[in-house]
Amino acid sequence: MIATESDARDYVARWGDAAAISRLERFSELLIAENQRQNLISRPSEAQIWQRHIADSAQLLEYIPRETFADGKRRVWLDLGTGAGFPGLVIAALLPNVTVKLVESRGRRVEFLQHCIDDLGLNQCTVLGERLEKITPFECRVISARAFAPLKKLLRLSAPFSTAPSTGGTIHLLPKGRSAAQELAELKPAIRKMFHVEQSLTDRDAGIIVGG
Repeated sequence: MIATESDARDYVARWGDAAAISRLERFSELLIAENQRQNLISRPSEAQIWQRHIADSAQLLEYIPRETFADGKRRVWLDLGTGAGFPGLVIAALLPNVTVKLVESRGRRVEFLQHCIDDLGLNQCTVLGERLEKITPFECRVISARAFAPLKKLLRLSAPFSTAPSTGGTIHLLPKGRSAAQELAELKPAIRKMFHVEQSLTDRDAGIIVGG
């Protein structure tokens, strides 16, 4: 379990090089500064930004097979309801060779995300400033979402962006907090069997729904 800021920094360093960690340091500065102007994260969590937000995002990489992005193909990681940049912007900072698309419809947050992308030089990362329903579907290798929508609605909205298992399949990484097991149990059996719950490394009461 990642219990401290020091633990969190050490953990995140497993997934990126020194340049990536530098990008995340800068991102945390930008986020805390912007948090004074708009409510992006809770004020108490600013002091635990690496544990509560950055490591919490980076842990999704535990469930991505090593070969997923290793063949040079520009497969897309789609992050729904990115908000303050979690987990999508963290993933983009750690994996600069992976195409990341952030879906966020709130104008002020779109402006903040774009500022971060420009400041951090994340040329492979794009903000899609629309509701997901209005975006023309494209194939995604990974779909992530943190506090985007109830699971049933999330899967329905993201279905046009998912690919079939026969073509490699789309990996879903969905942090769901304490509701993970309950939301999964509410799915129809044929869909439910495609997913499972993993224990969060940053919160012993939280779960991550993983599946394809």
